[in-house]
Amino acid sequence: QHGMTVAPIVANLGPLEALTLNPNPDEVEEAFTLPLAHLLREENQGYTHFRTASGYGYTLPVFLNGPHKVWGLTAIITELTLELLVPGCY
Repeated sequence: QHGMTVAPIVANLGPLEALTLNPNPDEVEEAFTLPLAHLLREENQGYTHFRTASGYGYTLPVFLNGPHKVWGLTAIITELTLELLVPGCY
């Protein structure tokens, strides 16, 4: 609606012993990582159901039990990526 573009980045960062990221504080509050194994555990996967004034609205994925809950557009992109990377496991 406002001419904004979203460019999801998926990467294998290798060992993360000294990860230093400098995200734009106007766009990102905090950057963190989650291992693929964490995202594939069923106990870390869920869905959020939203309602509208007329009742049922829509359902979106959510990933739990990490340093932060992954939800919204980030969770949608993560779910689509998992479906492509590990189609039999997710």
